[in-house]
Amino acid sequence: MRNLHHASTLHNGIVLPDAWPPLRAPTQAVIIPAYLTDPPRPILIDIGRQLFVDDFLIERTSLSRTTHRPKFYGGNPVLAPNLAPDHRGFAMPYSDGVWYDPDDKIFKMFYFAGSGNLSYACSFDGLDWTKPRFRDTAFRNTNTVLQIRARDAATVWMDLLDLDRTKKFKAFAVYPLAEDKWNFQISFSADGIHWARQPGLETDASGDRSTVFYNPFRRVWVKSARYNAVLPETPERRHRTSRSRCYSESPDLATWYPANPKECFWTGPDVNDPPYAGDGGAYPELYNLDVTPYESLLVGLFSWWNPGPTYDSTFRAGPNIVELGVGFSRDGFFWSRPARGGDLNAFIPSTDVPGTWNAFNTQSAGGGFLVVRDELWFYFSGRTLQKPLSGVASTGLATLRRDGFCSMDALHTEGVLTTRVLQFQGSHFFVNVNCKGTLTAEILDADGRVIPPFSRQSSHPVSVNSTLQRMTWHNAGDVSIAANRPVRIRFYLTDGSLYSFWITRNPLGASFGYVAGGGPRFSTSIDTIGGQ
Repeated sequence: MRNLHHASTLHNGIVLPDAWPPLRAPTQAVIIPAYLTDPPRPILIDIGRQLFVDDFLIERTSLSRTTHRPKFYGGNPVLAPNLAPDHRGFAMPYSDGVWYDPDDKIFKMFYFAGSGNLSYACSFDGLDWTKPRFRDTAFRNTNTVLQIRARDAATVWMDLLDLDRTKKFKAFAVYPLAEDKWNFQISFSADGIHWARQPGLETDASGDRSTVFYNPFRRVWVKSARYNAVLPETPERRHRTSRSRCYSESPDLATWYPANPKECFWTGPDVNDPPYAGDGGAYPELYNLDVTPYESLLVGLFSWWNPGPTYDSTFRAGPNIVELGVGFSRDGFFWSRPARGGDLNAFIPSTDVPGTWNAFNTQSAGGGFLVVRDELWFYFSGRTLQKPLSGVASTGLATLRRDGFCSMDALHTEGVLTTRVLQFQGSHFFVNVNCKGTLTAEILDADGRVIPPFSRQSSHPVSVNSTLQRMTWHNAGDVSIAANRPVRIRFYLTDGSLYSFWITRNPLGASFGYVAGGGPRFSTSIDTIGGQ
């Protein structure tokens, strides 16, 4: 079957080739996304906050990039297996999902309770969770809401873009169809509690730890399918077999390309991923990849498994631990990962101490994270024992500043950042900044000349810690006269950190970008409210 998706220009100006997705063989070579080496001119910035997680937006800079990771909530775990039917000590997302439902004004968590089905919990604040019992769901008088035969991984996606509200929640649950054959059981629900299975849509899952997400930038569903790929030898590393991800996409959940996800190697470990235990240690394998749209890009939560001699006798050392890393994609296929390795470099780490609630095996939740006030909330699972055991499996929370994956930083000496050529239609200029010194900016034409009155000298200095701060200039009510033409933006920063910027038609700072798993105050999957 041929690909039904033709070349298209994305929201950011990236032009995809005719052959998309690219059907490619496994590799452990480092792949630099083409949009970083050959970016569009201009880069379009009308959708979402513009994050500095890579060099896509940056022409040159004397600022330094710092990667950040979330802080653990002090009351972890927020969900533990303390009530039946949480079986065998499980109450964890795998990946399942955590969302804020704007219709019911409540946080909803879908999780694995150890029995192979789908369980449900809810919360008004995202911290204190209740396991309600229902009389009319899969198992009467329990919080088990969907029956899945011998399930492995599952994803529940809250789809606010579907006009058919009976399909607002979509569940993709992996179950064994036959020996070494796994399928996605697909079900729809209006509320996440009462489900209708869709046998006509069931589709190949490739492997047990497979998940699904929606890419709204291209309006396609994507299988993040698990398989064991043979990674060819490179000058740096011998060939090996590793858990990796293959890819398939669909506009309607009925027709997938490629039909066999294994024809399209997506991503896996590469030669820049260090062995967890140092020289002689085991190389990491990609256990899972959950993806979510956030603002102007896709954020990937990579579950990296670092095996050891128990699993591969060729390695002398290895902790047998799963930790979460993070990556970013602007075309929906190729990834940049600014932080590599486990332990102190992990985005959400595990402990290696038996008995601690988040020891050895950390997995992300479907939907990725939520936007709660000025923070991003990441729900994740942990287990008390080392693979292949599990012990008690619970759910925790970690929080990060909004847009806070990476910052561009200056100390006491002034630093400068000049963007590539951009184009926008909006009129109000906002930044996310933590600045004890000053931040000013100027708007230049494509050749580097200041567009009056947007000079540095006319820029009102900003000295504030805010995730939503408007930039203004003397003698200019807004920046609309610089709209719809190629421009560059130059930032001047001392003693501060710049996380993102955006230019919007909304005076309150609504970015019209995506908000991952949603959050209180958002009525849709898009930020239409700003500082309202």
